[in-house]
Amino acid sequence: MEDIIINKVSESGIVSLDLEEFYPKEEIALFDMKDYLFMGLILKEKDFRESLKNLDLTIYTDKIVAVTCSADAVIPMWAYMLVASYLQPVIKEVYFGTIEEIKTALLLKNIEKIAIEEYLDKRVVIKGCGEVPIGEAAYLQATKLLRPVAKSIMYGEPCSTVPIFKKK
Repeated sequence: MEDIIINKVSESGIVSLDLEEFYPKEEIALFDMKDYLFMGLILKEKDFRESLKNLDLTIYTDKIVAVTCSADAVIPMWAYMLVASYLQPVIKEVYFGTIEEIKTALLLKNIEKIAIEEYLDKRVVIKGCGEVPIGEAAYLQATKLLRPVAKSIMYGEPCSTVPIFKKK
């Protein structure tokens, strides 16, 4: 007598959602205002404007740009506006923050585009282990979007899950 191996996971009707699929794949370049500070403390308008005029924009071309200041300095608001005005003609998008903060913001933006109707009355497992560090905000966002439509939400892998939500 031959034993038949049955894949109970595939027969369970569980839908797996891998948040890594929503992780931004675009290249993000950093524009750090600290590189333009006088003595590492202040931004001199005339020098800053001249530096921007001479800026090699090719390093930012067709990229998403994260504008930040890694130094503990007070940067006037107009300086960020000026950076955006110089970069905008050659870049995809500009955001304020570190590269990691921008990746998180883009990840959340991508998750918001989930076609939630595909998960209507489904048992959903949001994958928990992966190659890319997804972060707490993404799991919160996915749960917030799916809770109104999913039959149940679990965390982990289809073979080993932690129950999060179940419709009554």
